[in-house]
Amino acid sequence: MLDQYQDSGEFLDLLSIDAWLALRAPVQQALTGAHPDAPAVDLGAGSGRGVRILAEAIPGCDIIAVEPSPVQRAALHARIVDDPDLASRTSVVAATAEQVDLPETIGAALAMNMIGHLSVADRRVLWQRLAGRLPAGAPLVVNLQPPSEAVAVAEAEFTTVRVGRLRYQGSGSAQPAGPDQVTWRMRYRVLDDEDRPVREVSAEYPWQVMSQGQLLDELSAAGFTTEIGQLGVVRAVRA
Repeated sequence: MLDQYQDSGEFLDLLSIDAWLALRAPVQQALTGAHPDAPAVDLGAGSGRGVRILAEAIPGCDIIAVEPSPVQRAALHARIVDDPDLASRTSVVAATAEQVDLPETIGAALAMNMIGHLSVADRRVLWQRLAGRLPAGAPLVVNLQPPSEAVAVAEAEFTTVRVGRLRYQGSGSAQPAGPDQVTWRMRYRVLDDEDRPVREVSAEYPWQVMSQGQLLDELSAAGFTTEIGQLGVVRAVRA
């Protein structure tokens, strides 16, 4: 299994702190109605920041954290084992969202910051699989990342985090790679306390783009009704 994050993975958790702090409340709100007696699933769990929100929003539920990247799973396991509660109820599965073997019933599904990894066909299969496993009222929570169409995105810095005497800086740009796809070019720089470069890492990966309207149409076709919360977080439940 190709690990798209083998070069950039060491930076992703660190540089996503602010984004997840902002997403915390909207995601918790969108998880209203989760069924605590069935396992919750985090698709594309990454380093586990969404897993922690799931655990807090649905006390006592089992969690299945699905993550194909070995680098991300290393960070995910580190976060889980340092928390006895998470360690007692979270299972990490090395699989992709479209191929993972899901339980017959799930109490909630989280799919944050990852839908662009899936083709149109894979998304449609995933929505149907989830619709058949989520009881009435149990939420699927999903979001989109820009751009919403295949256009060029000029390089821009998206965050900087200081750890000790070093600053970790992330930036990215994108170029169209087809009618519904861009190629992201990410750059990660490590700077010392005098702004001198210590290290730089670059990475590229393809990303399927879609508008919010397209997402809502796909979910509707799979039998979901949807509502849009803060920061574009979508809550979908079976119609």
